[in-house]
Amino acid sequence: MAAAANTRPFYSDSNPIQPHRFVFSADYPPKISLTPDQFNFCSEALKFFSEKLQTPLEIIREFSLLQANRVTPSEMMRRCTVGLNGVNMEKNRYSDVVPFDANRVVLNSCKDYRPASMGYINASFIKTSSSGNISQFIATQGPLPHTYEDFWEMVIQCHCPVIVMLTRLVDNYKMLKCGDYFQAEDSPRQFGNICIDTKWIQATETSLLLRNLEVNYKESKDPPLSVLHIQYPDWPDHGVPTDTLAVREILKRLLQVPVNIGPILVHCSAGIGRTGTYCAIHNTVQRILIGDMSALDLANTVSIFRSQRIGMVQTMDQYFFCYKAIVDELTDLIRLQQ
Repeated sequence: MAAAANTRPFYSDSNPIQPHRFVFSADYPPKISLTPDQFNFCSEALKFFSEKLQTPLEIIREFSLLQANRVTPSEMMRRCTVGLNGVNMEKNRYSDVVPFDANRVVLNSCKDYRPASMGYINASFIKTSSSGNISQFIATQGPLPHTYEDFWEMVIQCHCPVIVMLTRLVDNYKMLKCGDYFQAEDSPRQFGNICIDTKWIQATETSLLLRNLEVNYKESKDPPLSVLHIQYPDWPDHGVPTDTLAVREILKRLLQVPVNIGPILVHCSAGIGRTGTYCAIHNTVQRILIGDMSALDLANTVSIFRSQRIGMVQTMDQYFFCYKAIVDELTDLIRLQQ
């Protein structure tokens, strides 16, 4: 990772023989100390994105073009055959948000052993490049009660170190947005053959809820997988937060996690709007830090994401929020060096 070579790590490796076992800290992450090159990259990017925010009509035009090139229903039928198969339809929270066959997560083991199910879960691998310095994501829907075991199977199989949950379980209109696949503060929870144990819970000043979970198969002799679960319940569905502080705290925490452990799992309700917005912010800042200035083309980043999951960054407000959060974070990174 290009950042924070001289800062205290956000995690500690508690067992070097088991490289996927980490102990996460609830402390606010240490500041990133930029190299001279990184400072220049951030300064150039900040100038570009700040000037872009002064031309809102150009941002509106960009998003309008993205919307004009959305996947058509007929293309969706061709590219999403597994998710639209009758045996899998009940596993989709929304019938019009299903993963493309080409980059869907395929479960090696799950409770649905019907051959036609093909290891299906409504989840997509998301990336902009094959660079080993850039986080990869899994974008997925808020789990349904009958997909909890599949969800945790995916976490174990893909060695996901962090789950970012950008929704409440129930919204202000009492609509179910996500199943309760994690909460158990007094005792472990079991989902089929998988056991989830909550080690600690911590709220932050920005309204995030942090949980350190240990995940394992019930009869396994191997050490459990340590997972940091970050919930941001105050991000409204189809909308944006009133400020960028909490989103950028998530980013600051995740920039401390080595990218080679496993993909970061991100979900909201459908796994496209808030999920796509966070992934775009994280990916853009991370690429700037390693000097990949193609990250200045936010529209292209979102277009790449949409080629991997339908509708990533769902609304105009969310697209503007990406610009604002990137500007705020670059400003903060530069300010902290002075």
